[in-house]
Amino acid sequence: MNSSFAVPAVALVVLATVFVGAFGLRISRTTSDFYVASRTVGPRLNAAAISGEYLSAASFLGIAGLVLVQGPDMLWYPVGYTAGYLVLLLFVAAPLRRSGAYTLPDFAEARLASQAVRRLAGAFVVGVGWLYLLPQLQGAGLTLSVLTDAPQWLGGVIVAAVVVATVAAGGMRSITFVQAFQYWLKLTALLVPALFLILAWQSDGAPRHAFEEPVTFREQRVVRVDDSLDLKLERPLTVTVSGTVDGRPHDDQRLELPAGTHHIERGTRLTFAKGATVPAAERSSTGGMSTSLAAGREERPLYATYGLILATFLGTMGLPHVVVRFYTSPHGVAARRTTVAVLALIGCFYLLPPVYGALGRLYAPELTITGDADAAVLLLPERMIGGLGGDLLGALVAGGAFAAFLSTASGLTMAVAGVLTQDVLPSRGVRHFRLGTVLAMAVPLAASVIVGGLPVADAVGLAFAVSASSFCPLLVLGIWWRRLTPPGAAAGMLVGGGSAFVAVAATMAGFPRTGALHALLAWPALWSVPLGFLTMMLVSLATAGRVPAGTAAILARFHLPEELRAEVKA
Repeated sequence: MNSSFAVPAVALVVLATVFVGAFGLRISRTTSDFYVASRTVGPRLNAAAISGEYLSAASFLGIAGLVLVQGPDMLWYPVGYTAGYLVLLLFVAAPLRRSGAYTLPDFAEARLASQAVRRLAGAFVVGVGWLYLLPQLQGAGLTLSVLTDAPQWLGGVIVAAVVVATVAAGGMRSITFVQAFQYWLKLTALLVPALFLILAWQSDGAPRHAFEEPVTFREQRVVRVDDSLDLKLERPLTVTVSGTVDGRPHDDQRLELPAGTHHIERGTRLTFAKGATVPAAERSSTGGMSTSLAAGREERPLYATYGLILATFLGTMGLPHVVVRFYTSPHGVAARRTTVAVLALIGCFYLLPPVYGALGRLYAPELTITGDADAAVLLLPERMIGGLGGDLLGALVAGGAFAAFLSTASGLTMAVAGVLTQDVLPSRGVRHFRLGTVLAMAVPLAASVIVGGLPVADAVGLAFAVSASSFCPLLVLGIWWRRLTPPGAAAGMLVGGGSAFVAVAATMAGFPRTGALHALLAWPALWSVPLGFLTMMLVSLATAGRVPAGTAAILARFHLPEELRAEVKA
């Protein structure tokens, strides 16, 4: 990609983020401003801010990459991400705001009067937050690498530095304005290029149906294999090779590869002729998680789809950076109105990434071989339009991508820093909040350098599974079931969330790669969420004498409108 426009676009986004954050800093005065913006954020501003932080690297890059590689089945990702707010609206939004808490651990303590449950909830907030931060930093590294050939770690370092400065300086008040601004920037950055790309597609004679025909190269394409992989051919394929195939070296030699599996060594260049079918690639080193998830979907597509649906539907309500924004609403009615507005805003946005994925199958199919499918959004303007117009549109997309990383990383850092300040550091003041901000970013930044590239949508989907298995049972039963006890809540989070976390760790490590056990671990929500609910209920019933005193009054506070509660007190 031509970086003469893209790099300045990214720099402008970074500067705009700092400027908008500085505006928030000017009106941030109190500790309440830092944590919940003094609970004065109206529905429209709050909805834009929530949408800004929710539309992450997975939304901006990852969904398009998954649609490119695996087809329309991946449309369940945007459907699930959006529908999660419907569940949030129906069961959680208003009662959660009325709880008066600052963080999820605050809610757990207010509902159950237990320091142990509070600490456990805090540990899960930190774990989910770090797991979600990892793909944001890696997505930033991918974007900057595509733009400038910079090392993969540099983009993550830039995002980390800007986010820490913004959050530490102004807290929730600052990032509210930052995230609202970045939502509209991201929507513009995808919508405007998409219109031009569709016009280009309509006028150049490309196939009309991206998913009903075998994916082929529309022109001769040279593909460099940066990591060893296996090509699976359903029919013979003629290709020019410079490198090592099946253990034999070749120097710019034309080969006819028979049907079957062929091992391609790292550094090999493959030249595919115009009209050649794009072979399926299976990586043997980095990127193994994406490969294993794709293989698992092919083996058990129905199970994988239901597991994804359940994780995304129920995981939204437990995402720490989403939940903390509802505490900024003035009252429960505002929280509900905010959620309705969020449904509209993110629903509009999610119409766009699948368009890029479908066009990527036509114009950038080699990304399925190189393992850079997440870069399709960044490469399509140059590939389809070219010239000055393609460079300018590509620069707009690159700026929007960085806005996605910055906004989501800001919300996650804010949520994790709040828990670290409240429950880990010795003081709860603003100074210690700033120290918590640095700690909140340091761990995922180090992990993003060590772990290497993971497909962002896959990684975020796993974070949703952990969130759905731990916080969904706690919030739903804590708000709607008066017999919940501290031992029951703790056991449910440990069993449901802990088992999902172990499954996520095994999947990210690439074990096992196939079979029924792999499917169970790669999409754990189908069993870990019911397990969390069941454990929480059974242990609570077994410890019925441990129901906290004053539970009826607490639940009344959750469910009665603020005006009615004021009349009752009067």
